[in-house]
Amino acid sequence: MATVLLVRHGRTTANSSGVLAGWTEGVGLDETGREQVATLAGRLRDVPVARIVSSPLQRCQETAAVLAQGRDGVAVESADQLGECRYGGWTGRPIKELAQDPLWKVVQRQPSAATFPPDETYAHESLTQMSSRAVEVVRRIDRDVEEAHGSSAVWVAVSHGDVIKALLADALGMHLDSFQRIVVAPASLSVVRYTPHRSFVLRSNDNGASVTDLVPAPEEAASSDATPGGETGASAGGAGGRTGSTRGAD
Repeated sequence: MATVLLVRHGRTTANSSGVLAGWTEGVGLDETGREQVATLAGRLRDVPVARIVSSPLQRCQETAAVLAQGRDGVAVESADQLGECRYGGWTGRPIKELAQDPLWKVVQRQPSAATFPPDETYAHESLTQMSSRAVEVVRRIDRDVEEAHGSSAVWVAVSHGDVIKALLADALGMHLDSFQRIVVAPASLSVVRYTPHRSFVLRSNDNGASVTDLVPAPEEAASSDATPGGETGASAGGAGGRTGSTRGAD
């Protein structure tokens, strides 16, 4: 049973300003985000990593590059399927404005029925499509990692808030309509181990606990509203930082 470390990118200026970045180009980590990622990389320093696969978007690529530092032979790979949800006409718009859109209530209450509006610049998709492609690629890479490196192998997938929430919902056996109950903050670590019979979620939205238990032992058996894009990491009361409703997005 290989183990996948699901890492959300560190905080960005879009997060702190309450804008839904989506597939907007040029959105990188801000100073806080770089500090968050450096801290996570330090925590994971002693965890052997077989592969690092990242969303192609800049904020994830920057996060993955830091995690790859000092790991000889481990280069950052890219997978479009790990990319942010394609929000179409919602891309680049303020969260406060989107919260007034009738689609917002669908995203909150029945995500499986939510399809984002088409746009001339940005592609759009449904949350169900986003979930399906992310689950497919993570499960496929996980099988490849185990075949190539053994059942105790660990690998990293760097992605976005909604994508990781969908992956955790799948691993927990939850319907996508319940995925808004899951919180995935910037630079947080979630861990899943897939097995032939079920998935095990070893941790979720972790920003500080010890990771020593992730180092495989030789004898280890193979055995209220949520924001599109996820939490912002901004301080409470700041732009997009309010807990419970309109937090700034990915």
